[in-house]
Amino acid sequence: MRAATALAICALSALLVAARGSEKPPVAAVDVAAAGDLVRSGGHRYLDVRTEEEFRNGHVEDSLNVPYLFFTSQGREKNPKFIEQVAAHFDKQDSIVVGCKSGVRSELACFDLMAAGFENVKNIEGGYDAWVENGLAVKKPQAQDEL
Repeated sequence: MRAATALAICALSALLVAARGSEKPPVAAVDVAAAGDLVRSGGHRYLDVRTEEEFRNGHVEDSLNVPYLFFTSQGREKNPKFIEQVAAHFDKQDSIVVGCKSGVRSELACFDLMAAGFENVKNIEGGYDAWVENGLAVKKPQAQDEL
């Protein structure tokens, strides 16, 4: 399992290096405290790009889940309808903070959103893990809340 996780991280890192090395504009990044302030102020909405299973295990309250990648028998595959699904819930002018588990998938998602014309997206540095570590509000399944 660790080997599969390491391989997935390497593959995602390679995609990120390739994306950063292209002529794409940089992704705005915010730390979790700033992201929390943006979401609480009502000026930004939280887009969670983790898998549905990760989202079900705990997520930021009032966040929207649109997976950027899917786990398949061949490994992780990019969601071919990601932009279409995001566009069904957000206008291109909306202010969006994008998070995943650690910040890698969400940065890739931000690159794709920006390329599709979304104007105000910010990547959450450290992702959901950092959000939880900093004690910001999350919603977990009932069974986990009772433990």
